[in-house]
Amino acid sequence: MLVHPQFDPIAFSLGPLSVRWYGLMYLAGFILFVVLGRAHARRRPELGWNAQAIDDLLLYGVIGVILGGRLGEVLFFQPAYYLAHPGEILAVWKGGMSFHGGFLGVLVAMWWYGRRHGKGFWQVTDFIAPLVPTGLAAGRIGNFINGELWGRPVAGELPWAMVFPWVDAAPRHPSQLYQAAGEGLLLFAILWFYAASPRPLRAVSAVFLVGYGSLRFAAEFFRTPDPGIFGTLALGLSTAQWLCLPMVLAGAALLADTRRTRTL
Repeated sequence: MLVHPQFDPIAFSLGPLSVRWYGLMYLAGFILFVVLGRAHARRRPELGWNAQAIDDLLLYGVIGVILGGRLGEVLFFQPAYYLAHPGEILAVWKGGMSFHGGFLGVLVAMWWYGRRHGKGFWQVTDFIAPLVPTGLAAGRIGNFINGELWGRPVAGELPWAMVFPWVDAAPRHPSQLYQAAGEGLLLFAILWFYAASPRPLRAVSAVFLVGYGSLRFAAEFFRTPDPGIFGTLALGLSTAQWLCLPMVLAGAALLADTRRTRTL
């Protein structure tokens, strides 16, 4: 049995400025987006992306993920808390970002990018889909360092079960690390290799939807559910699991429809 190291959430301070690990994880995710984006553009030059376009994509994506992620957390998962503490809404450096809200924010941002730069929505999302999971992995590591979003108590013996002392003395699943490995590294590997070859328009986006939705759905069985607006819903599923189901269904429908689409 392990005990959470209870990291100091502040990585370092520069005078009055405190730099938090959570923020550094987001920065790492953004850097990986650019590095992997340029590598992806080099291996698939026929897609028509260059370094400047990827930098522009990052700017749009940062705005979308921060605004959408925070609004999603406030509206979907902890509305009562933020209604009582409205000053905390802007404190994104302390953690509390909803993937589903960030996902919607990024979709809007990518639509706006495509509109302004003459690219189709699916051209944009197919290109960025393989670049997103490493950022998700970095964010989950930030959750682990912050000691938030801990897992459910373990039934039986599990060598890597972890106690989160500020919660209780029960050994729990380190679900943040499960998610970093699943919806982060595993999903990245799947998408990176899938997108290496020409695919029908929307296919890479579809695989992302199915892959993320399925992996997050499974991970929720090991994670203490977020309270959500409605808490645990029908069939004992969490708010996040119900939000994942439309992703999986939409991805499956898109993938089936790509049979009629030209390959890119």
